[in-house]
Amino acid sequence: MPSIVPNTSRRHFLGAIVVAPAMVTAKPTIISTWQAGLDVLHNRHGDEPVKLVRSKEGRELSLARYQTAHDFFPDVRKPVQDLPDFLYHAGITAQLGLSAHLLDVGFPDEWCARNIGLRVAKSLAYANATGFGHDCPKMARLARVLTPYWKWNPSRLRDRRPPSDWGCKPDEARVLLGAMLKQVRHVTGHTPDRLMQLREGSDA
Repeated sequence: MPSIVPNTSRRHFLGAIVVAPAMVTAKPTIISTWQAGLDVLHNRHGDEPVKLVRSKEGRELSLARYQTAHDFFPDVRKPVQDLPDFLYHAGITAQLGLSAHLLDVGFPDEWCARNIGLRVAKSLAYANATGFGHDCPKMARLARVLTPYWKWNPSRLRDRRPPSDWGCKPDEARVLLGAMLKQVRHVTGHTPDRLMQLREGSDA
């Protein structure tokens, strides 16, 4: 089973921030806790610095990404006959789930599009640098297989040789993705029925 490191402190910190329609900068205590890890990633990848700002709109988009990740989760009832197609959907699932965390802690969606794109491994690194708490070597390995996930698009591979899947096994990948989404739910508090409540203004 994948190793999950619960991170209640992240929810404790962020839960104290009132998410209002106006933009709200994350607490300085959170920034100071995460800044060293963010600086390492910025320098390693040459990314532009990011300012974490939470908002009601970001929270709503985060929840929508979380729910869409479940929509793309590879169906356990269907046997895997096309591994590239399976990995393509697995990559979308992982990226959407990690995006839900990044948006929830205040990453601008535009920044993520410019600096992370479809790189699942990079999303996981930035997520763990900002309190995601999912220290799972097997998930990190799967994220590398899936990065960037467009490389597994069946339409792209029609006349090309598939890249290496590093011996990825669908059953194990499903378990890893399920554990990752469970961690997203743990740190964000998202549940499948929350989007309508949020849009109706009842989110606290």
